[in-house]
Amino acid sequence: MSVVSGLDEVTDANFEAEVLRAGLPVLVQFTADWCGPCRQLAPVLKDIAFAEGDRLKVVQLDVDRNPATTLAYQVLSTPTLLVFRDGEPVRSMVGARPGRRLLEELADLL
Repeated sequence: MSVVSGLDEVTDANFEAEVLRAGLPVLVQFTADWCGPCRQLAPVLKDIAFAEGDRLKVVQLDVDRNPATTLAYQVLSTPTLLVFRDGEPVRSMVGARPGRRLLEELADLL
């Protein structure tokens, strides 16, 4: 069940397989149902997932339902965006932003 429709959700149980072992860079949105800025960011992430799907995997993780992963990466606020490449976090961004700005911030990772 997706927190925000259109994006795949990862969990504590499948985070390693879906994110750390992915063949592409993975953008993970740490989100929550109660987070307004997370909902604001959702259509931006959906657009990026559609446009950059061959170069970037975009998923979300609900911080309330997946405390182990949230704690492991020291996520303290939502939305937090972490980009993973080859199993390692390589970029961290906190807060909602427009799609163009987000793509500019990700350009060197794609």
